Amino acid sequence: MDFIVSAIEGVCMALADSVPGVSGGTIAFILGFYDKFINSLDSLMFGKKKEKLEALKFLLKLGIGWIIGMVLAVLVLTNLFETHIYEVSSVFLGFIIFSIPLIMKEEKESLKGKYQNIFFLLLGILVVAAITYFNPMSGNESIMDITNLTFGLGIYIFVAGMIAISAMVLPGISGSTLLLIFGLYIPIVTAVKEFLHLNISYLPVLMIFGFGVLTGIVSVIRLIKIALKKYRSATMYAILGLMIGSLYAIVMGPTTLKIPHDPMSFETFSILFFFLGGIIIVGMETGKKYLEQKNKKGA
Repeated sequence: MDFIVSAIEGVCMALADSVPGVSGGTIAFILGFYDKFINSLDSLMFGKKKEKLEALKFLLKLGIGWIIGMVLAVLVLTNLFETHIYEVSSVFLGFIIFSIPLIMKEEKESLKGKYQNIFFLLLGILVVAAITYFNPMSGNESIMDITNLTFGLGIYIFVAGMIAISAMVLPGISGSTLLLIFGLYIPIVTAVKEFLHLNISYLPVLMIFGFGVLTGIVSVIRLIKIALKKYRSATMYAILGLMIGSLYAIVMGPTTLKIPHDPMSFETFSILFFFLGGIIIVGMETGKKYLEQKNKKGA
């Protein structure tokens, strides 16, 4: 059961990471395993042997789910995102809006009475809104060619991967959106799809991107862990700000598709799928509490 839960969490993170405007870190935070996720990554890199082993067990379960989710997104759900982007976006709006009260309740001690940290909430909103608003790829159909790999392009892909993964582990900032800004979202998704179809000519590009991702993880995880431990109140306000800002990123998400659509409006917003997202979040929260109580009784 523990393996299944972790794998499902990984699938949810991957589906979020594959959609511009949504962060896998947001999903980890919504589902209540963000601290464990960050601590496990940190322990895997910097912990003692026993800590590394425990972290590896958790991240393998999560990683298997993430890979399944990403393969589904690339092979099956890409067309769904293109043809039903407003319904998908409505689900993610439901995820975030319904989860914010749950997070505030969970983090009551770090939020209550520390209203001077509202500055960090506003800063979080501003960061995501600015990244989304100034995205130069919105509505732009030009696609970078990565088939002719050069040294300069390799460095560019490496740096983009490093920055994008740093964003993916932060709630609210979408790594997919940053790849769009770098002009690499569609090329990287295409490269993954081609590689899954055994076109190994894209392997060097994916390896360079992968090394960038690993470098980004090593660079950012320790900083996030320290912030959550020593400055939890300010960090929590900032994370809530990032999540609120991501609402705007999701509304603007359709403009960043391969064939750009108009931003979400009241006419294209789906109240049915919005509440479906809310029901999923409430259901997962209920399931999490049930498993926690069951584990306590078992202990």
